[in-house]
Amino acid sequence: MNQCSASPKTYYLWTIGCQMNEADSRRLADGLTALGYRAAPRAEQADLVVLNTCVVRRSAEDKVVGRLSSLKGLKRRRPEMLLAVMGCFVGDVSRLRQKYPYVDIFAAPSDVDAILALARRRAASNEHPAPSTQQPVAAYVPVSTGCDHRCTYCIVRLRRGPQRSRPIDEIVAEVRELVGRGAREVTLLGQNVDAYGTDLPDRPDLADVLYAVHRVEGLWRIRFLTSHPADMTGRLIETVAALPKVCEHIELPVQSGDDDVLRRMARRYTVAEYRDLVARIRAALPGTGLATDVIVGFCGESEAQFQNTYRLLEELRFDMVHVAAYSPRPGTPAARWPDDVPPAEKERRRQAVDDLQKRIAGEINARFLGQTVEVLVEDLHRGKWRGRTRTNKLVFFTDDADWRGKLALVEITWSGPWSMLGRVRGAVDPPSP
Repeated sequence: MNQCSASPKTYYLWTIGCQMNEADSRRLADGLTALGYRAAPRAEQADLVVLNTCVVRRSAEDKVVGRLSSLKGLKRRRPEMLLAVMGCFVGDVSRLRQKYPYVDIFAAPSDVDAILALARRRAASNEHPAPSTQQPVAAYVPVSTGCDHRCTYCIVRLRRGPQRSRPIDEIVAEVRELVGRGAREVTLLGQNVDAYGTDLPDRPDLADVLYAVHRVEGLWRIRFLTSHPADMTGRLIETVAALPKVCEHIELPVQSGDDDVLRRMARRYTVAEYRDLVARIRAALPGTGLATDVIVGFCGESEAQFQNTYRLLEELRFDMVHVAAYSPRPGTPAARWPDDVPPAEKERRRQAVDDLQKRIAGEINARFLGQTVEVLVEDLHRGKWRGRTRTNKLVFFTDDADWRGKLALVEITWSGPWSMLGRVRGAVDPPSP
């Protein structure tokens, strides 16, 4: 078979974890497409299988181990298939190679180039063009990687290293490229996005990035995450309020509502300081969508300390709460402490927070009934158009027209805690440049 008649190479990409992983996977998919690869629907049909991994929680690590184990037989049957693992699962490479000798390459978090180099060698004898991929309407753009905080429970710094911020012109160039391919919303990502620029010589901050990205023509919406309460400045809040393209949506992890637990977590703020920050955000951005993260069952957390968290969530009434039961992560300071909250008690606390948030979110979303909201439509999902409001509310509606990548006015006819349904009332003109 000659080169021209050869079938194009295929890849299968499996991603779990944070939005940074999703951004890395998008960059990898773009690079593989440029090399002539096309996406395969299943690992069994791919020439290159990539697992982009997460180990922030034990449950995520278990999924990675399970996926790796399931691929061992496939690799035995098809030794020519390339198997790559990247992301936060990749720590001690020597140990990983001993345990998983059938993996062709272990790449550090965000090291897309290492996998592309492997794919490039495999594709060198294949010049068959591949179809271009459709650009998502809402895209992720990393502005920094790594983190300089030393939260005692967190493995991110161990796997992704200290913070490394990208120059603003490089960020803007990537946003322009994505917008040119059809993106209308970008979310600027960092493990601690508020600390952007503290490692750069001229020390720009996230507000400077927002102003620069805001000037990109054809871009309609901007978001950023994840914020750290100790690093969110008044200037950043003022900038969000001042720039029309920046959405009224902030992710602000609290992790615990008890000061003693926060100190053991090394979070660098008190409950009173967090409460004050939320009040300042809501004063500057009325109606903003506010989300948070909570860990229950951290080392030594008493019932009284958990109740402090529960009461804080009742008081502040977040739009979304991401709750997880604590799981020790190897190499972190907390992993050396007694994991003394029983699993059943952790689950009870997690479920209590989940039930509380379901009630609160349902009450918040019920206020939208009968209102007409602006929705950026991202895709068609099970026969319904799916998109989000500026405050990050998930909205579905049915209509025969093609709404992908457009701004729709939608009247809300039903609301639940996690999503809403509506009927389209018309289109919205895109924001001015």
